[in-house]
Amino acid sequence: MTTAAIKPLKKAQKQTQKVQRPRNVLIVGVGGQGVIMVSKVLATLCQKQGFEVKQSEVHGMAKRGGAVFSHVRFGETVYSPTIPEGEADVLLALEWAEGMRWMPYLRQQSGTFIADTQHIVPPFACRNRTRGAQSGYVSETIETVMSHVDNSFAMDAMGIAEQLGVVKAANTVLLGALSTALDFDPEAWKSVISMFVPEKTIETNIRAFDAGRDWALGFDRESELRNLTDTHSLQQEGLAEVKVDRSIVEITEEWCKSCDICVKFCPERCLVLNDKLIVEMAEPERCTGCRMCEWLCPDFAIAVRTPDQISQ
Repeated sequence: MTTAAIKPLKKAQKQTQKVQRPRNVLIVGVGGQGVIMVSKVLATLCQKQGFEVKQSEVHGMAKRGGAVFSHVRFGETVYSPTIPEGEADVLLALEWAEGMRWMPYLRQQSGTFIADTQHIVPPFACRNRTRGAQSGYVSETIETVMSHVDNSFAMDAMGIAEQLGVVKAANTVLLGALSTALDFDPEAWKSVISMFVPEKTIETNIRAFDAGRDWALGFDRESELRNLTDTHSLQQEGLAEVKVDRSIVEITEEWCKSCDICVKFCPERCLVLNDKLIVEMAEPERCTGCRMCEWLCPDFAIAVRTPDQISQ
């Protein structure tokens, strides 16, 4: 565990609106998603607004795919670096199951839940690897969460980033959504983001931030709930057929860093590193489409698609 306390700037730089008690933001996800980057952007932004800030994070054993979380607390005076259970004003989840796991920390009634709908299924959840089999992943649906949490936002941040051509900026998309839950100027957010991302990616990260913010500002909760309910009803009546097709594994060779994670974790041993140390599909007929390789690849070099997705 690491803990950082950041001293406030001069009193004259404080916002006119004072925070009566510390505001608590809990950021959770898995290794490689950028949880720590998100928390540092928020902590630095709060410091620049003149607040006292304390940040506490756990990431030592995470590596790629392990749990990561960070507490950020800011206000006039902040004593403890950790957020008590039930006291998080905002729970920002970069991965769906981690959001469910930390839900007890969200403040009742007034808390805001923001989550990426991305599922990163750990190896032990894939007990049954037959095609189309149900995994041991969390069963809570978006509809269930939105029905019980008034201030809830479930977004496909990865999909939004992919549409922008910056798939690695999904965490910045979520920062854009987070910005709508905190009373800071959007330009202040962008200024701090520019400090934490590589210089050549500043423009694309700013676009990702704007896309996430626009999505959250335009979110129609009632309409989304109706759509989810209608879809669920159709599935229950058997009118919405769910097809299970043989998946196709797409590999972007230029992005592969030869880390060998996908090869080691593939349950069916479908993948190998070739003589150039680039991953390739050796036995496609054995692939069950479990998506383990896609979820664990730290460089987004692997995408698992169905034939329908390929044809679109």
